[in-house]
Amino acid sequence: MTNTFIRYIFLFLICIVVQALIFNKIVLFHVAVPIVFIYFIIRLPIDIKLPYLFTLSFLLGLIIDIFSDTPGVNALACTLISAIRTPIYYAYMAKDDITSRLVPGVSTMGLLEYSKYLITFILIYCLLAFSIEYFSFADVKAIVILTASSTLFTFVILLAIDCLIPVKA
Repeated sequence: MTNTFIRYIFLFLICIVVQALIFNKIVLFHVAVPIVFIYFIIRLPIDIKLPYLFTLSFLLGLIIDIFSDTPGVNALACTLISAIRTPIYYAYMAKDDITSRLVPGVSTMGLLEYSKYLITFILIYCLLAFSIEYFSFADVKAIVILTASSTLFTFVILLAIDCLIPVKA
């Protein structure tokens, strides 16, 4: 096993444990929920093969669903967001040989581009997860409030984490 593979297994496990033990218990003002486990999907290299990306994303969501008592919500949302992860990345980065081998982060993309990538990724994930959870658009106001507040809260946490942990290209 390579050092990179071990690092990703460690990050996978840390994201699960931290989300399950700490962040699942935090709800800011009864509307903002931190969703930090998606940091694992964000940190995967852009050139990862799609079957691996889908499998890892689904497993991550499924394990979080087990700990959060949300049957299938996170598994579906993680799988869907992994399908549009690369187009989100290339919406803010030029498509060339160098950027296709990068690991998204502040150190590799720059603060502005990474912030745009991160906020877009989190916003789409939150919108998907809360829409799936409510399973109807009858309460659009609640979905919008939960999505906006959770996106902002998660963005601040993930940006802080990424600034503290350097990304190796």
